[in-house]
Amino acid sequence: MSESEYIKDLRANIGNSLLMIPGVAAVILDNKNRLLLQDKANEAWSLPAGMIEPGESPKEAIIREVQEETGLLVSISKVLGLFGGKDFRYEYPNGDLVEYQITLFKCTIEDNTGKVTDAETVSTQYFHKQEMPELVLPYPLEVLFDELTEPFF
Repeated sequence: MSESEYIKDLRANIGNSLLMIPGVAAVILDNKNRLLLQDKANEAWSLPAGMIEPGESPKEAIIREVQEETGLLVSISKVLGLFGGKDFRYEYPNGDLVEYQITLFKCTIEDNTGKVTDAETVSTQYFHKQEMPELVLPYPLEVLFDELTEPFF
């Protein structure tokens, strides 16, 4: 069952009520220590990220999501942290409420297919820490720029 079918099934039963969603997000830094962000239609800037689909591992999910949203093929360097709770609650423009439990991965680019398949992606852009736009979810900047020696929990 795909993500959209899974969520549609749940939403048919619970409407816009709060859903707890396991998710993944990618930190991709270039050689100038700039962070790759995704400009999404009708939303604020975001890390390449998404839901873990039924039957999918977090590793499979982050590789798939990054490729769909950026056209990049990545490998995982390390886990930067785990995030969740009320600060990671989000209301979509249609009123659907979600609260994400996110595994944040640092990823390395292996290849660029140039093929973005996610219809919500308007563009991608790299940002220096001091230039960061507001993000959809409140990740700490020191985590996004991999400045901690231990994972963030």
